[in-house]
Amino acid sequence: MDLGRKLEILADAAKYDASCASSGANRRNSMNGKGVGSAGGSGICHSYAPDGRCISLLKILMTNSCMYDCHYCINRRSSNVERARMSPEEVISLTLDFYKRNYIEGLFLSSGIIRDADFTMEMVIRVARELREVHDFRGYIHLKTIPEASQELIEEAGKYADRISINIELPSEKSLRVLAPEKNLHRTQQAMGGIRTKIENAKQEAKEHRQLKIKPTSSFATGQSTQMIVGADDSDDATMLQRSDLLYRGYHLKRVYYSAFSPIPASSSILPSIAPPLIREHRLYQADWLMRFYGFDVSELTPVEGKDTGKLDLDIDPKLAWALRHREAFPIEIHTATREQLLRIPGLGVRNTDRILKARRWSILRLEDLAKLRVNLKKCLPFIITPDHNPIKLGLDSDRLRARFEPAPKQMEFEFMESKSSAVFGEV
Repeated sequence: MDLGRKLEILADAAKYDASCASSGANRRNSMNGKGVGSAGGSGICHSYAPDGRCISLLKILMTNSCMYDCHYCINRRSSNVERARMSPEEVISLTLDFYKRNYIEGLFLSSGIIRDADFTMEMVIRVARELREVHDFRGYIHLKTIPEASQELIEEAGKYADRISINIELPSEKSLRVLAPEKNLHRTQQAMGGIRTKIENAKQEAKEHRQLKIKPTSSFATGQSTQMIVGADDSDDATMLQRSDLLYRGYHLKRVYYSAFSPIPASSSILPSIAPPLIREHRLYQADWLMRFYGFDVSELTPVEGKDTGKLDLDIDPKLAWALRHREAFPIEIHTATREQLLRIPGLGVRNTDRILKARRWSILRLEDLAKLRVNLKKCLPFIITPDHNPIKLGLDSDRLRARFEPAPKQMEFEFMESKSSAVFGEV
């Protein structure tokens, strides 16, 4: 099989892995005239996949052959897909060739399990090691590691990669036993714990070297990430967010990626026949953001009683849904609210909150001032009080408020403001 056909097969096989963002990594570069490649500045270019995705990484599997039989995976051993396998030398050659042509800024490399986990991990590491040590490649490298591999090999992978990741795939051990019998949640989290320790030790060592003005003698990946499949099992949104929260707090992950399950050809009968709505994946990302940057506890993001217990609202975003469930907390006075209170207001982001806190020290903020700060007034108005706006008379407890934010055809036309405020409302 020629290299072009291998690349076509293995790039397509890798498209289901969402956890390949390059943000947050230490940026290596060759601006001093040494080395090959760059992961920042003008060296970053993009190419387009056949389905229209804009990508900047060579994202491939070394092979789509696999010993495991995970029901949700198109590359499982019982699948009848066309198989291909690249040698480490072929991956290295492609990476360098594509970078020199300005197609990519780096490499995302994963693999099906061949022979055993350690053998596969050694092959993946060989690619990264030779790129760094033989070719002095300084672009971005993300390696997908295998939790069943030895901890020593996983640690070695971190020496050459900017980021490493281990896919947890499903949020519960029960689901893994049914859909991915060769995988073990406890073993995966053990591997994540080892990576966390190495990352923290490397950061501490780098800090000490900076203080002593000594050049670091070694490096390690700047972070780790994982991916969970949405809709392949019966786990609800609360279960997925609880697992993510545990991973963030316990293992200091940079990101948890959510990937909506996509029915695959000749799929197992125990899998859903219909993909979940993509909006569910989007709502999980929004809820994840609220946990990480807005101070929300995972228990606040989904209803704890009723028919929708444990489910995110698909019609409105999670922060707005929380606000509507806790209308007793609103409206909030813009000039006296704490930062934590402001972050709870629908339509106010972290940047706008900080702008308001800074601006209100020097002047009284009215609606027109909030509009100049680029606040989303359409969403904020029912939840805030300013000198020229008080929403209490607008019926904050009315069910019509939710209807105003629901997508058409559920949306109802409903006026939140008096004539003076309406002019400002219409400008945003």
